[in-house]
Amino acid sequence: MKSLLFFDSMITPRIITFIYWLLLFAALIGGIGAMFTFGRLSFSGFATGLAIIAGGALGARVWCELLMVLFKINEHTHKMAERP
Repeated sequence: MKSLLFFDSMITPRIITFIYWLLLFAALIGGIGAMFTFGRLSFSGFATGLAIIAGGALGARVWCELLMVLFKINEHTHKMAERP
């Protein structure tokens, strides 16, 4: 508990992981919704849905990885500062 109160350990990377899974779920739901637009399955709607799923998954991964890099830099900086 002390490490959380004095910011020795970060909880944001855990939150970013949770947000990543939420973004993947949102991309999946949005893609499936686009596939079935206008009440029937068409090729253009299907292709758009696949593009939303793939693009959303890729975008979510890149965005979350960029945020995680900041926390990894912080972690490694702490390790370097503690070295004699």
